[in-house]
Amino acid sequence: MPIRRWPAGLALCLLLAACGTPVVNPVTGQAERTVMSEADELAQGRQAHAQVLAEYGAYANPRLQAYVDALGQKLAKQSHRSQLPWTFTVLDSPELNAFALPGGYVYVTRGLMAHLDSEAELAGVVGHEIGHVTARHGAQRATRQQAAGLGVLAATVLGAVLEGRGVSGATDIASQVSQGVAAGYIASYSREQELQADQLGAEYLARNRYDPQNMVDVIGVLQNQERFAADRARAEGRAAPAGANWLSSHPSNDRRLADIRQIAAGYPGPYGDDGRTRYLQAIDGLSYGDGRAQGVTRGRNFYHEDLGIALTAPPGWRVQNSAEAIALVSAAGDAALVLRLLPASAGSNHDEIIRTLVQPVDGRTERRSLNGLAATHFNGTRRNAQGQAQPVRVTVVTGPANRHYLLQYAARDAATLQRALAPLAEAETSFRALTGADRAAARPWVLKTVALPRGGFAELARSSPLPAPAEGQLRLINGLYGSAAEPQPGQLVKVVQ
Repeated sequence: MPIRRWPAGLALCLLLAACGTPVVNPVTGQAERTVMSEADELAQGRQAHAQVLAEYGAYANPRLQAYVDALGQKLAKQSHRSQLPWTFTVLDSPELNAFALPGGYVYVTRGLMAHLDSEAELAGVVGHEIGHVTARHGAQRATRQQAAGLGVLAATVLGAVLEGRGVSGATDIASQVSQGVAAGYIASYSREQELQADQLGAEYLARNRYDPQNMVDVIGVLQNQERFAADRARAEGRAAPAGANWLSSHPSNDRRLADIRQIAAGYPGPYGDDGRTRYLQAIDGLSYGDGRAQGVTRGRNFYHEDLGIALTAPPGWRVQNSAEAIALVSAAGDAALVLRLLPASAGSNHDEIIRTLVQPVDGRTERRSLNGLAATHFNGTRRNAQGQAQPVRVTVVTGPANRHYLLQYAARDAATLQRALAPLAEAETSFRALTGADRAAARPWVLKTVALPRGGFAELARSSPLPAPAEGQLRLINGLYGSAAEPQPGQLVKVVQ
């Protein structure tokens, strides 16, 4: 939901004129030319860190933040750049991801932590990201991008955002900054850099008596996530999500798995406890899925408790929640009602907002009421950036706390829009202030640890709030999706409440 916006023009600022100076890479011991000295890494990383926090938000759990920071600091002390002022942050995002900025800033999402099963697996994730920093991969990327006309901060932050958001988010950000292929190049570490980060991560784990084999388990977590998403899409009659491509931040999980297995085999041990009990205690109560800051999706309903609003998708449509907007999308994916929260600068009343944002050439306005909330619908034409006439249908509505929202009708073409007008209108009229029932449904889910009953995950699924297939999702968060293995009754497992 658009309650945090990426600063406009960030990727176009701080262009560097320097052609680079030689530094010694602390991992390889070899000299390389760079536009980022260590002092630059610290300064740019610090500035970019503030932007990442503004975009994602740190997860509001001091105990969990302290746990992850302590683990990260322990690993970093055994790294090639132990002198850096390392910072480790859990981001308030349901996505499965981790990334790093130059200067020692490492991030892991709560979504990824929900799917990991031990402290050693988390160490594998964090150790890999530490490896990117110690080998100066971010600085190398910024140096490559100097020729593309991007400044150091631009390359640093854009790369981190693309990695954190994945392919779909990367496409949006790349178009916003008009960098096209350059943005994709920034998003990708080379296979050599990824392999080096895995090698360094394994070394840092072994130095701290964690078995590098846990890095193999992490890739299994990612593979299971891909498999589950594909299986669910097929069950719903949708195309399976696209796999890794040139804009992804990591090479394919299959290839990484083979590489990491070979790396881990070089560290035979012995090793200590994998810290599973400590880890399960640390994540007990962790928010699962959508959180309050993002709003929550429950079936066809979307609730945003902080903003006090709710929407319901028409039958057969689905809710798509992103940082920029909420979209109620048709089954075919060819039409949608897109909801955006408007800044105060958009205007103080509906007519002013339509003039400012739509800039209509002609058309008509119609006053409406959406469940008691004042709204204005505009249907007409505007001129796009190329000066061509373009049809546009939008509704401006004033919600709770006098916040203004824009509801935009979107479709693949005019004919599709015409066919979708009825469900689009139905979606629009569902916009409402939260009711008491809505507020009860809007409560975020949390992870809890319980003893597995004799009926296994099938028994747990019967009382789970997760949508079908609940048993598959429970097996997924416990690292057992697609496996015939069943833990012994009484063994601690993760559930969603």
